[in-house]
Amino acid sequence: MVGPDKQKSPFSYSCYVARSREGEQFVPEHVFSYQLSGILTVNTGVKEYVFREGDFRFIKRNQLIKFNKQPAPDGVFEAVSIYFDQELLKQFSLEYGYNTDSGGNGKVDTVTELKKEALYKSFVDSLLPYLQGNQLINQQLQTLKLREALLILLQSQPSLARLLFDFQEPGKIDLEEFMNRNFHFNVQLKRFAYLTGRSLATFKRDFEHIFHISPSKWLLQRRLQEAHYLIREKGKAPGEVYLETGFEDLSHFSFAFKKQYGVPPSQVAG
Repeated sequence: MVGPDKQKSPFSYSCYVARSREGEQFVPEHVFSYQLSGILTVNTGVKEYVFREGDFRFIKRNQLIKFNKQPAPDGVFEAVSIYFDQELLKQFSLEYGYNTDSGGNGKVDTVTELKKEALYKSFVDSLLPYLQGNQLINQQLQTLKLREALLILLQSQPSLARLLFDFQEPGKIDLEEFMNRNFHFNVQLKRFAYLTGRSLATFKRDFEHIFHISPSKWLLQRRLQEAHYLIREKGKAPGEVYLETGFEDLSHFSFAFKKQYGVPPSQVAG
């Protein structure tokens, strides 16, 4: 559904068999996706979305999300995603006369649930022989297919233009509100800095001015506090809580938890 920061190809075919997969991801570019089979759950930290077979979605760039990929009863999870980089979108906006100043920074949902359109389905079907067959799509064809996808999206949902052609980088925002909403995402400090419209040095300075503690120490304490609450008050197991609260692995979480509270998370009474 979402890929790494550097995309080798603007087209991605995900196929997982037999077991669910979960994780989190920074979404660096706008993504248009189609769910072929299975269920994808996306959590933005504010809202949860569930996509099933036949659903289409659009996820805007520069976002943090958590996801769960659940195979269908026959054991397969499949999704196709198309990524739109900024260079392509700038060229497209100039050629087709889209005003790049019309994007704005208004409040827009991270995820847009798209209505089912025959044109969307026809476009995805045209990609599947390449993606499922693991065939190389040459540069010229990639460009043509990306432009086709943009034209179809803009015809079906013109309001997406203000997202697609907004080329502004994240502006300086309320740091305290952002961190309290996104502390559970396991990303580097430089990513938090970028998303709050700051250099890393300015981020650290502003953070310590607000919280009176370093970002790393605050994140650890805040994540442990949330984990303790989820285990004790919500009855969740340590094995599901550590990922939910931003820890990389269970052993590191257990060590930090015991150091903070004096007992391992498995011994916290619910």
